[in-house]
Amino acid sequence: MNKEKDIELNVLGEPLESCCRAPMTGYFRDGFCRTDGTDFGQHITCVLLTDEFLQFSRSKGNDLITPRLEYGFPGLKAGDRWCLCAERWTEALEAGVAPKLYLESTHARMLSLVQIEVLEKYAADLS
Repeated sequence: MNKEKDIELNVLGEPLESCCRAPMTGYFRDGFCRTDGTDFGQHITCVLLTDEFLQFSRSKGNDLITPRLEYGFPGLKAGDRWCLCAERWTEALEAGVAPKLYLESTHARMLSLVQIEVLEKYAADLS
């Protein structure tokens, strides 16, 4: 088995870094914004949540604020990091409410939807 092929990359072409473990995020709930063929939402964008974005997402039918303890979901607040669906981030971008993102923790597949130059403008992890 070639371990090189097992390494998933971020939008910078480097090994994907963890987005957040408190709260535990990611489609696989392992802290990473990874995906596979069963993840129709493509939870590949590691973002820094804002109140403005959380309200936007709620208005689109995805309430990330309200805890859903039966699913082990604590509810999110501004300042949390979260693996967001790629399409929701691009919708928020078009609406002018896109949250900052972490390039080192955003999966390379995001580049098939948004140019790196656009992502860099919203980067929370670039100096």
